[in-house]
Amino acid sequence: MKVPIAYGPSEKFIARLEQKPDPRRRVSITLPRLAFEMTGIQYDASRKVSTMQTFKTFTNDGTKLAKKVYMPVPYNLGFRLSILTQYNEDAMQIIEQILPLFQPAFNVTVDLVDSIGEKRDVPLILDNINFQDNYTSGYEEKRVIIHELQFTAKTYIFGAIADNSEGLIGKDQVDYHTSTNTKTAKRELRYVAEPRALKDYNDDNATTLAADITAEISKFQVTNASSLVVDGYIYIGKELMQIREISDETLLVHRGVDGTQADSHLQGTSVDAVTKADDDLVEPGDDFGFSEERYDFSDFRTFSPSKGTDV
Repeated sequence: MKVPIAYGPSEKFIARLEQKPDPRRRVSITLPRLAFEMTGIQYDASRKVSTMQTFKTFTNDGTKLAKKVYMPVPYNLGFRLSILTQYNEDAMQIIEQILPLFQPAFNVTVDLVDSIGEKRDVPLILDNINFQDNYTSGYEEKRVIIHELQFTAKTYIFGAIADNSEGLIGKDQVDYHTSTNTKTAKRELRYVAEPRALKDYNDDNATTLAADITAEISKFQVTNASSLVVDGYIYIGKELMQIREISDETLLVHRGVDGTQADSHLQGTSVDAVTKADDDLVEPGDDFGFSEERYDFSDFRTFSPSKGTDV
């Protein structure tokens, strides 16, 4: 029986010098090389939430429609990164660029569902590193050093996204009654609040300033006030103002409302009207205010909770 001979690195080099090379021989593999594959998927009970819990999000197709989406299911995905090299120095140069990022996890922001713009931080955990080296094999077998890095991605899997949209709460209405008895109580007062934009979103350029204004001036002229209304809001630079009076092209305003800073503005600066169209463009995470209205009911009508109507 022929016993295979094990060659060390020096013997391989000598044997290669003594062998006649064949320039027509095909290259079996080019090193260094990286290989990547998914090794498993497992449900993560530690991150479980109620299967009926939902959250609101906006579509990412330009329409900004709000949708109700069921919470995703947490799963751990296993990955293996194989680093194949012929020389140990090549392997170390690759590994030393990877390992410092993991202690032992590295967070990556992933766009999980592009249609609703759902982005989440997914921790990538480095579980272990395996090492193989066939340097003791015969000369016929090419030396390959393999480092295998095992990772776990703590990600989420979403179900189907409903086609119909469901808007966020756009109006809050509270009725005050004279008694806690909802069957016989008389309604006295109604309070209504709606979200209101604190800046201009659609760049409507309603008009421009007819002259320079300072931070102290509350009455000034614009080139055209036809599209502005009393009690409405205008946005100049980064300052929000509320209109108190309009006389021809002259405005009397409250300066720096809703926390904005009164500032100087130059002639010709754009004056944008903040209207209902801007209210509809307020996005989650934006600052917004409230428009408030109060109604007194002198007739003391009774409100029917079961029917949701006045009787």
